[in-house]
Amino acid sequence: MVLNYIWIAFFLLAAVCAIIQCLFLGNTGVFADIINSTFDSSKTAFEISLGLTGVLSLWMGVMKIGENGGMVNVLSRLLSPLFTRLFPDIPKGHPATGHIFMNIAANMLGLDNAATPLGLKAMESMQELNTKKDTASNPMIMFLVLNTSGLTIIPVSIMVYRAQMGAAQPTDIFVPILLATFVATLAGIIIVSLYQKINLFNPILLGTLSILCTFVAGVIWAFSKMDKDTMDLVSGMAANIILFGIIISFIIAGVKHKINVYDSFIEGAKEGFSTAVRVIPYLVAILVAIGVFRASGGMDLLISGINWTVEACGLNADFVPALPTALMKPLSGSGARGMMVDTMQSMGADSFAGRLSCIFQGSTDTTFYILAVYFGSVGIKNTRHAVTCGLLADLAGVIAAIAIAYLFFG
Repeated sequence: MVLNYIWIAFFLLAAVCAIIQCLFLGNTGVFADIINSTFDSSKTAFEISLGLTGVLSLWMGVMKIGENGGMVNVLSRLLSPLFTRLFPDIPKGHPATGHIFMNIAANMLGLDNAATPLGLKAMESMQELNTKKDTASNPMIMFLVLNTSGLTIIPVSIMVYRAQMGAAQPTDIFVPILLATFVATLAGIIIVSLYQKINLFNPILLGTLSILCTFVAGVIWAFSKMDKDTMDLVSGMAANIILFGIIISFIIAGVKHKINVYDSFIEGAKEGFSTAVRVIPYLVAILVAIGVFRASGGMDLLISGINWTVEACGLNADFVPALPTALMKPLSGSGARGMMVDTMQSMGADSFAGRLSCIFQGSTDTTFYILAVYFGSVGIKNTRHAVTCGLLADLAGVIAAIAIAYLFFG
């Protein structure tokens, strides 16, 4: 129901903005731009789904080996003390726990291609427990918000973009991104817990969050001691070794339990292919709506209004030029990436706005894309409080990013 209202709102706002552009700004080509964007966005949605097909088939095949070989159950048992508090509706030791952990781990390492299929597998596992198949369950919403808050320990791609744009020190946004994304994730957990009446003061849950805070602080300290080349080498090696280690450990576990590893892989890969096809309509719907809104000039009008409001209040408006990245990130990852690059190109990679746009890009994830893909893959229509919680976590990340940017670079 929420996605229905959002989808309609995008088109109505686009219509209003297009009329304003045409009548008052003399942009008579805006309607042609809007129609062209519908075709381009549809094509992009299909290309994304097509690109996902191979990756989904690979990782769902690997996950099926892990399931049949018992590795997912091992992870579930290890994480049960924490996850039974954070996801109380998931039975202790259920395979969904292992799938959730694998997805979160991939996200933390910045492995988007691996995180998506693992996340879809987690959604399928939680859907098996869901008594209302068209309505999002509490565990699904908590899981989705953990994804949309975008906790990433190693933002390699953003640092690469900064290097390409001529930044003097491409890694200088590493610590700010880590802090901002951690705030977004913590806010997401707290907000969902309040909605779902989860006891955050449970000793195990409180202790685990404290350990995570300590771990993040340790990672910040370790990477702050490295130069750019060392950081790139360590982060890249860590991600690749962990990924390959997962594949090998699953295969070894399968051999140990005397299962047919190849047949298990094929079984999972078939599921991955079916899932990739199933999400195409949802992606087309959300990306076309976003594309129409962008083409209508709605985003430009919104930024101009924010800039005027901030200046009218007598506040520092240095952060406003970077806002297109923050506003686009919940809607489109590639769109936000384009906004980030455009800001660095027009304002300078080492400008305040250039650095802040990078922090925005790394502090949250594509909320509506994740909603469309994850919920669409299991046929969820009633998202309940998922959108509200996801956007509030995004807002926490944006506010944290602005405050941290002023602290580090203001």
